[in-house]
Amino acid sequence: MVNESDLKRLLSELIDPHTGQPLGEAVRAVAVRDGKAAVAVELGYPAAGWREGLFELVSGALRASGEVSEVTVDLDWRISQYAVQDGLNPLEGVGNVIAVASGKGGVGKSTVAANLALALQAEGARVGVLDADVYGPSQPRMLGLSGQPQTTENRRILPFQAHGLQVMSIGMLVKTDQAMIWRGPMATQALQQMVAETLWQDLDYLVIDLPPGTGDIQLTLAQRIPVAGAITVTTPQEVAVDDVRRAVAMFSKVRIPVLGVVENMSTHICSNCGHEEAIFGAGGGSRIAAEAGLTLLGQLPLEASLGRSTDQGHPIVAADPEHPVSQRFRELARRTAARLSLNNRNQQIRMPKIRIVD
Repeated sequence: MVNESDLKRLLSELIDPHTGQPLGEAVRAVAVRDGKAAVAVELGYPAAGWREGLFELVSGALRASGEVSEVTVDLDWRISQYAVQDGLNPLEGVGNVIAVASGKGGVGKSTVAANLALALQAEGARVGVLDADVYGPSQPRMLGLSGQPQTTENRRILPFQAHGLQVMSIGMLVKTDQAMIWRGPMATQALQQMVAETLWQDLDYLVIDLPPGTGDIQLTLAQRIPVAGAITVTTPQEVAVDDVRRAVAMFSKVRIPVLGVVENMSTHICSNCGHEEAIFGAGGGSRIAAEAGLTLLGQLPLEASLGRSTDQGHPIVAADPEHPVSQRFRELARRTAARLSLNNRNQQIRMPKIRIVD
């Protein structure tokens, strides 16, 4: 007779492709009767797009055991709050902050941030976007936002809504053609106000689109904003990879875990014939990931529809969910959230707010 505990142990040893680790305790229960097995799996990250893949993984292992002929798999997830820098408390209304960074401009970081946020949402999470690029905010255009933000009676800023995301950007507070001629302290103060005064509501993840480089904004983020993890965006070119090294080193010094590297513009896909070519070289993302001991979270192509969609305010993950590039972003989102789920959970206790009224 089949031993359910043995089958559960078998499934627990299967490798989750998103974490690179055994499923382990994610396999909650296994029940078998008359050759039919029911399996319950609870992941630590949203994975709505992996239902079929998980079924194939689980059913293949059970059928190979020779004890099971029919399999059903129930997939669920629970998103925890993960540890941040010492001395910082979690943001009100935000589970985890994920910073999207790059060592240099022009690598498509903002496009990655917008589509990553939408992909996390498509996978089953509640997501927000904070555009921290004070000097060159891109998210209002990319997410199709306009107008001025509303505030509550106690002067909290209500985030904008775009494609289901909660969004805030300095670009919503100034005119499109207004130059932000601010010194570092003014820019960092603006970032702190946007973070602290925005009324984020029950977010699992807040994706912060950082400006390029390792300057004042990044230092403020490291010292005053609780960040659970960061990802770095590069292109295959060595000139971009060199700058990623600096960004990774910065996060290491301020004790923010780097979840992995994203190689953008990995290849060019011709819109006429579909031919795919590595016009910027190959292997840059893989090299820096291996050199720094990081995970290569994904490789994204340079494709006309990807650029057009963000220019039109409808990023490709929202505009064309079934597009192959959208599916790559979904995989990137699962891997990013999965790598974060391997971090230590936040053990800080939120103290209740006390208000004295006469």
